[in-house]
Order: sequence, then structure tokens, then C-alpha cells
Amino acid sequence: MSSTNTLKRQIGLVGAIALGLGSIIGTGVFVSIGIATGVAGSSVIIAIALAAGVAICNGLNSAQLAASHPVSGGSYEYGYRYLNPQLGFTAGWMFLLAKSASAATAALGFAGYLLNVLGSENGALLVPIAFSAIVILTLVVLGGIRRSNVVNMVIVTITLLSLLFFVLAGFPIVLSTRFANFTPFFPDQPIQAILQATALIFVAYTGYGRIATMGEEVQDPQRTIPRAMIVTLGITMLLYLSVAVVGIGVIDAEVLGNVTNRQVAPLEIAARSFGIPGGNLVLAVGAMTATLGVLLNLILGLSRVLFAMGRRRDMPGIVARLSGSEASPNIAIVVMGSAIALLVFIGDVRVTWSFSAFSVLVYYAITNFAALRVPKRDRLYPKWIAWIGLFACLFLAFWVEQQVWIIGLGLIVVGLLWQALFRQSNQVT
Repeated sequence: MSSTNTLKRQIGLVGAIALGLGSIIGTGVFVSIGIATGVAGSSVIIAIALAAGVAICNGLNSAQLAASHPVSGGSYEYGYRYLNPQLGFTAGWMFLLAKSASAATAALGFAGYLLNVLGSENGALLVPIAFSAIVILTLVVLGGIRRSNVVNMVIVTITLLSLLFFVLAGFPIVLSTRFANFTPFFPDQPIQAILQATALIFVAYTGYGRIATMGEEVQDPQRTIPRAMIVTLGITMLLYLSVAVVGIGVIDAEVLGNVTNRQVAPLEIAARSFGIPGGNLVLAVGAMTATLGVLLNLILGLSRVLFAMGRRRDMPGIVARLSGSEASPNIAIVVMGSAIALLVFIGDVRVTWSFSAFSVLVYYAITNFAALRVPKRDRLYPKWIAWIGLFACLFLAFWVEQQVWIIGLGLIVVGLLWQALFRQSNQVT
């Protein structure tokens, strides 16, 4: 790999943690907890803990791989390095599909919260606002990784403060009710409900992979990446548990689930019951900054995976070109920003989260499989962590709706056919 085709290392520990938090704390905490609560009721707390356990295994394995092979592209590169081209491509392909849809969802979520704050019920404005947000943040990313990190840290700070307000203001109310809203704790068919909720919640943890995806730009990756992932996941798990306890304790699990399906703003509705003037506005601002943070980090991460795929000629080589003094993959950034913007015009986010769950679980199954192949001399963590992550991801992937995983399997086949035909045409020319 030539030095002219290599990204610069500019991200330290704090920047890597902020990158992970900015990628995780967004659509997940403000929406998916409500969706999962609608499935599992109060026992969503168990699902949050189970998903955190799977995420920690995956995070350690991602850190292991990123430390031993610190280049941009995440599991796409790890699959090539430790497995085979087909599995490497499948990881990159599923990442592009899942996270493009997630980015479009985040943009639409931002637009929905903004319209709610403005008191507008004009649904026709939803797509134009989301499209504008994508254009603006794509331009921010084009400005370079340093500027992107500054914007990201501002977004993360505002989001964490709004969620801290939610927890501190709501927890005394939960204590005053003596946790009455947590009864009954288990729904009908509890095992099925908890496993489905775990699969849905797992997606809300997966932004930590952005740290590994940006591995080629992280300083001292052998130390920085593992530490950043562990700290990020620890903060996120505590935050999700706190938010779930307050949300359910204040307005009841059934109400929280129904509100999410109707208005996609469960925490804002819960905050209205605090009796604090402007409390719901604080949550709305936090939700908007969080969804923007997710969108920003997804544009960054997606562009780096597309860059890596172009560098290997799994995608057209033009997306692997670097531009400017910071050696930024501007063409890849524009391509992914455009793809996300096109998906926004669908305007429907109902299936997106489940599709993301399946494809992300497949992606991390490949990550864990690759971690099993890391040589003993380079191993940071025992193999049993990779085995747990591999089996957990494959198991949970098929607890989403049947039509979702059937479509997902079909898209894997489509991607592999593309890879075979594209490489064959390159060889002919």
C-alpha cells in the first residue's frame, strides 16, 4: 500500500471515545428502546443487558482485529486478511446496506423531532429537511476528519447532557411509585420476546465499530482502540439501562411501546410527565443532536468502507482516490452521502431497524469468525470470547421477522454475484 494511498493518524483516545459515543447514542437510545419495550415489556431490561454482553464480546474482538490489522474498512478488511474474499466482501456489503439505511433513518428521525419542536404537522416537510441535513453533514465530512471530530464532540456533549437530565429528573418519580410500572415484568412468550428485543437492542450498541472502521486514522491503535471501545460500551450500557428504567417507570412499558409506534418520540413523551417546564424540549434537542451525530459518523464510516472496497477493486477504483492536504476519500464521501440521500426519499422507517439488526448481526458474526483466526502471538483476548460472539450473532440474527432475514439472505447472494461479475470484467479488460 503506497503512502499516497494511506490515511493519516489524527484521532487520539478522547476523540475515539467521542466517535464511538456519537455513533452509538442516537437513534438507538431515542427510538429502539421504545421499539424493544413494545416487544418485551419491562423485561426489555434483560434484553439490554444481554445485548450489552454480546456487544462487549464483539467490541473486544473488533478491538483485537483493529489492533492487529489497523486499517480503514473494519470487518471488510479483517475478512480478507483472516478469512477469504467472499466473507470479506459480504462483511463490507452488509455494512454498506445496513448503515446506509440506518443513516437515512437517523436523518428522518432528526426531521421528525425538529417538526415536533416547531409544532408542525406538515409531513411533506419531513423528506426535504432530512435531505438538507444529509447535504450539510456530507459537506462537514468533506471538510476533513479534524473538523468532523470537533462537530462530533459538540454533538455528543449536548446529547449526553440531555439524557443525563432525563435520568436525573425522572428517577425520583420512579422511586416515588416504588417501581409499580414494572409489574408484570415478563410478557407472554417471554423467551421469544426477550430474544427478539435483544436482537433489536443490539443494533443500538453497534456504533462502537466505527472506532475500528476508522482504525487507519487512530493514533497508537494497539492501545487506543481497545481502551476506547471498552470505555464506550461501559458508558453506553449504563446509560441505556438508566433510560429504560426511567422511561418504563414513568409512563409504563405498554405506553412507551405504543408511543414509539405512533410518534417515534418515546423519551420526549415520558419527559412531559416530569412536570418540568421545557423538559420535553431538552429531550427533543438531545434527540436532534444525537441523530445528527449518528448521521455524521455513519457518513464517515461508510465512506471509509467504500474507500477500502474500491482500493481492493470490489467497487470502482475511483472511490479509492484521496483528495486534499488531509488525504480525505472525498469521492467515497460524496457517493455515500448521495446514496443515503436517495434512501431518504423512501420516507418509511418501519422496517429499517429490523433489517439493520439482521445485517449488522451477520457483519459481526464475520468479525468474530475473523477474530478466531488471529495468530496466537498477536492475540489480546482468549478465543472463547470470539466463539461466544460468533454464536450469539448467528443465533440472534434469525430472531428478527422472517421476511426481513429472507430478504437479507437474498441481498447477500446479490452482493456476491456482483463481486464475481465485477472482478471478472476487470480481469477481461
